[in-house]
Amino acid sequence: MNMKRPPPPILVQKFGGSSVSTVERLTRVAELVVAKKREGFAMVVVVSAMGDTTDELLATAKKLAAEPDRRELDMLLSAGERISMALLAIAIRNLGERAVSLTGSQSGIITNASHSQARIVEVRPFRVEDELEADNVVIVAGFQGVSYRRDITTLGRGGSDTTAVALAAALGAEACEIYSDVDGIYSADPRVAPDAASIAEIGYAEMQELAEHGAKVLNSAAVEFAKNAGIALYARKTGSESPGTVIRRDVPTPSSGVRGIAHEERVVSAAIPTLERGGSYAVLEALSELGAHPKQVHIEPRAESEALSFVLSLDDVHTEGSVEKLVRESGGVLDRTLGAVSLVGQGITRDLQVVLQARADLMAAGLTPLGLSTSSFRISFLLRSEEVGHAVRTLHRRLSSERGEILAEV
Repeated sequence: MNMKRPPPPILVQKFGGSSVSTVERLTRVAELVVAKKREGFAMVVVVSAMGDTTDELLATAKKLAAEPDRRELDMLLSAGERISMALLAIAIRNLGERAVSLTGSQSGIITNASHSQARIVEVRPFRVEDELEADNVVIVAGFQGVSYRRDITTLGRGGSDTTAVALAAALGAEACEIYSDVDGIYSADPRVAPDAASIAEIGYAEMQELAEHGAKVLNSAAVEFAKNAGIALYARKTGSESPGTVIRRDVPTPSSGVRGIAHEERVVSAAIPTLERGGSYAVLEALSELGAHPKQVHIEPRAESEALSFVLSLDDVHTEGSVEKLVRESGGVLDRTLGAVSLVGQGITRDLQVVLQARADLMAAGLTPLGLSTSSFRISFLLRSEEVGHAVRTLHRRLSSERGEILAEV
């Protein structure tokens, strides 16, 4: 009696732009993928655009128009990942394995219609499943999908991470591995804080806060997908033997209360002091139409009016001039000289001493916070852009000394 063999476990891997930036690096990635295929995995590989391709395409578009049409910008920027996917498929075929490249739309990545910052609403991976059944390595263009209007859309910075996790969830993958040029998640950006330490494991909510407030290793929407699907993520360096960082549920809380520090060097703060009742929501709707999505919004009711203030990251905002015009015409002012530094950790605001000590450390270093916002996982200080690096190093010294004291006690 012939028994049908069970299908091989599916492994989804994502490789960032630096990992596929040259022919030599593409070849190395192809070798890594083929090795996993020959270990017995059904391979789905998501790729970013080569090196700085996306930035170069964006810069070219902005030479033609200060604020390029966002639909056409999506069509343009999605080309970078298509180049990578085809080249990697060619490299894998050259190593003797079958491979096929697919765009985001061919892979069934369905998004809303918000160009430049689209969100995945559904994944229909029928073509991917067919190709896996045919024993192909499937190479998918990250960062992109197709809207219900049948327009090509892009998912914002780090969107290839989201593509990988969404496919892993839809396919019931064994694991999802995110490869880049850094060896996992660190307690701060090691380029800014040289004493930053690697983090072996981190919870979904903490990682999402770090990603949303400046950590570049993982995309926040990807972490949200992983959390909802219960998929463990592995952030690793391409070609390294290090285990990197695992992002999963039920990670013990650090003794210091702080898991890591994230920063952003380009944020804007807007204040509109007087609007008619309900006018704040009209401004927010106009911001949404411009593809600008504030992370912090405060509406203050007055006797017969209301005031609106918000903080907005400039990443993926291609309509800065229109945002400034909207604020100005609404009677407000926009401050473009700001940055932010965020302490992240589960339950970090349960003890106000964390906030007070962080502010005291900044003041002692000659830095004056211009604003403060918190969540149950985050404490964020607004500062001048040029002070952000100094602030990160100052706050990280406290974190490093506390960790050292704990290790000494052990």
